[in-house]
Amino acid sequence: MTKAGIINVTGYAGVELARLLHQHPQVDLVSVTGRSLIGQKLADVFPHLADIDLAIESEIADVDVAFSALPHGSSAEALLPLIKKGVKVVDISADFRLKDAAVYEEWYGVKHPAPELLDKAAYGLPELHREEIAKSSIIANPGCYPTSAILALAPATQNNLIESDIIVDSKSGVSGAGRTLSLTVHYSEINENASAYALDGHRHMPEIMQELAAPSVLFLPHLIPMTRGILSSCYAKLKKGVSKEQVRKLYDDFYNGEPFVRVVNTPPQTKQTWGNNTCLIYPSVDLRTNRLIVISCIDNLVKGAAGQAVQNMNLMLGIPETTGLDYLAVYP
Repeated sequence: MTKAGIINVTGYAGVELARLLHQHPQVDLVSVTGRSLIGQKLADVFPHLADIDLAIESEIADVDVAFSALPHGSSAEALLPLIKKGVKVVDISADFRLKDAAVYEEWYGVKHPAPELLDKAAYGLPELHREEIAKSSIIANPGCYPTSAILALAPATQNNLIESDIIVDSKSGVSGAGRTLSLTVHYSEINENASAYALDGHRHMPEIMQELAAPSVLFLPHLIPMTRGILSSCYAKLKKGVSKEQVRKLYDDFYNGEPFVRVVNTPPQTKQTWGNNTCLIYPSVDLRTNRLIVISCIDNLVKGAAGQAVQNMNLMLGIPETTGLDYLAVYP
């Protein structure tokens, strides 16, 4: 059994990791930390995790693999001592996602604590970087919005089907904002409401541009009144002579055999991915404007965070990447 630990288990991504790792047949969750609630039993803080007999500690114990669910900046600093010890790490923050330290510092407003490690970290989107992930000991778990956008558009960008002008319109549930109290996510503010934000540029935009190798991406996120889920509507001008049938075959072929991506026959809904590690993708073409339209759905806490982190861990450990993740969605 591989010994695993979670740094900052008390956030939504951390607690979802605990749920998934506890049920993993080849992993033993032996240590969880938090910046608050130190000394309390995990089961007392989260009663749905009553079977996990662990206390929230201030420091992580000796483990084979560590997951960090700390915010950016703090996450890399917490992981550096473990990396030096040779522990395999999966960082759920943004600290190792961007390959250019200057771009990271521009968008996140802090100096990177270990820029020399950026080239050694694998971007943890298995559908695009499976071999690199399997060989690496530092995994940069992708952001939730980028996961939905990149999976939606990668077949088109990698096969040179579209022009450079890309629009990604995404809607996210409130859990994407984390557990920290904020006026914008109070029930009376979010209920029966919808809002756009980060109109001057969202931090996930350079990540999307990096992975799609796209010089121009307009990314606009929205907050909608649900707990989990991301729906991304992606648009781009198709190059001349590309038919709807060609687009569909391209997507079918690109994701053929992928365990956690399904190219579906009708536009997907967020509830169809609730609680599992699947990304549902529906590609189409607006023949009047010759535009590619791709709809993608994920659970932001699973494929967008904890589930993808476990998938990456599986690849690092050399075990089937579906291990511990073969759950159907909860519907309705």
